[in-house]
Amino acid sequence: MSFVLIFLIGSVPVALPAVLTIVQAVGAMALSKKGIIVSRLTSLEDAASIDIFCFDKTGTITQNKLSIIACQPLTGYTAEQLLDAAGLAADQEHPDAIDQAVLNYAAEIKHPLDFSKRQQFTPFDFATKRTEAVITTTDHRQMRVIKGAVPTILALYAKQHPADTAPASAAIQQLATANAKKGYRSLAVASVVDSQMALVGVLAIADPPRADSASMLARLKNLGIKPMMITGDSVPIARDVAEQVGIGTKILPAKALKTGTAADKIQLIHESDGFANVFPDDKYQIVKLLQEDGHLVGMTGDGVNDAPALKQAELGTAVSSASDVAKASASIILTHPGLHDIIAAITTSRQTYQRMLTWVINKITKVIEIIILFTLGFFWLKVSLVSLLGMSLLVFANDFATMSIATDNVQSTAGPNQWRLGPLTAASGVLGLWFALVDLVIVWLGLNQFHLNLPVLQTAVLISLVFNSQFRLLIVRERGHFWTSWPSRTLLAVNLFTIVIFALLALTGWLMPAISSPLLVTILLLTLAGTIVLDFLKVAVFRWLKIA
Repeated sequence: MSFVLIFLIGSVPVALPAVLTIVQAVGAMALSKKGIIVSRLTSLEDAASIDIFCFDKTGTITQNKLSIIACQPLTGYTAEQLLDAAGLAADQEHPDAIDQAVLNYAAEIKHPLDFSKRQQFTPFDFATKRTEAVITTTDHRQMRVIKGAVPTILALYAKQHPADTAPASAAIQQLATANAKKGYRSLAVASVVDSQMALVGVLAIADPPRADSASMLARLKNLGIKPMMITGDSVPIARDVAEQVGIGTKILPAKALKTGTAADKIQLIHESDGFANVFPDDKYQIVKLLQEDGHLVGMTGDGVNDAPALKQAELGTAVSSASDVAKASASIILTHPGLHDIIAAITTSRQTYQRMLTWVINKITKVIEIIILFTLGFFWLKVSLVSLLGMSLLVFANDFATMSIATDNVQSTAGPNQWRLGPLTAASGVLGLWFALVDLVIVWLGLNQFHLNLPVLQTAVLISLVFNSQFRLLIVRERGHFWTSWPSRTLLAVNLFTIVIFALLALTGWLMPAISSPLLVTILLLTLAGTIVLDFLKVAVFRWLKIA
């Protein structure tokens, strides 16, 4: 009965919940120092396996701030005259988004606007759909300047010039059409002098990408993640922004996903760079379809309409300007403007995965070592090779001491991570078999060279298991050779502390029968030498089974 109990104690991963929670909490704490709030701990593990990241456009990739992209005067006018007319027809004290874009552009190019010339201003009105101002010209005449949407200004121009509107109107329309193909909105500007209206030109307006969007998306691709744009904006606007930031140009309308089988829809998603004209349910369905096809998906957003997709994604990411509903639905919340913190979240999650992977390999290896050692030992000697108290001590030496893995120095991988249990078990089986053989050699030496009785032999086996567990941790933490990187100070300190404490317990005979110094040194040298030799075999096995 005691043998069965010892077997169970050695095999059950008693520290699993604590270790995984601590590893995730350490990752969340590291992200919080970078301004990233983790609202769901398990998302840190999921994020390591993400291979597709969906981005909303407005306020996420773009600045959510209108800007003047180009000043396009008609023949007979200069860009300065066009900007003067548009600027003086803007509300200086309480500007809306378009007025602010005009004023900002004038300030950026250092073009002064002389508001002292303005005698009267009429702000934007939804009935007229335009703003107007009356200004005094250099020759002391009064001129009315008007700005508004292209259809509004052209309709007003046609009303005042019913007989001769074609050339100027066609020029404005041509500019507006060309801007629309590039994804820009157009703002028309006109002037009226002595009741004669003239079209001055067009301002091309867009919501430009954030300065860091292109570089962040390039880094995301280097991490093996495909970025996609999912936006409610029109296809031309979405395609232009996607091309600017490096996502691609194959942007399809969301209605393309309304027909066909699930397989057809998934293929269409794979072949595209994003979707435009989407509704909230479309975003959710795209994320859902990708997940059903085996992908782990990240999703960013800032609005209430993004909430369902944010909640469904493995890593729902609310940007700094997101609504409360979006933040409540997300797994992580960015507190800094821009998207570069997403890279930090991905790399930290992959580091978290590496720490979990180290614990899993270490645990499976230990279980296989114990199964082989105890089974062969029982059939060989008809006794348990470790006492019940010794097994309890081993749990503390191995399971609880390995909690320090949460602080280990690890590198994130170049691509998404996946839990491949078959290769992991096979690799751990090779390591466990080797450690069990080292333990059996120590058993043989204890019986034939040191002539130990059973209680002292059990101490020798316990110390062998403890030393193996600590040395094993130092090699399985690295996928390459153990000297490739240094463990964290905490892990190394716990490791050395455990070895020293158990060595002292074995020498002094406290909590276990004492062993001699020569035997302790023999066990130390054998386990250390066996671990160093095993490291070379480990590297070959990990490469063969593609464990990274």
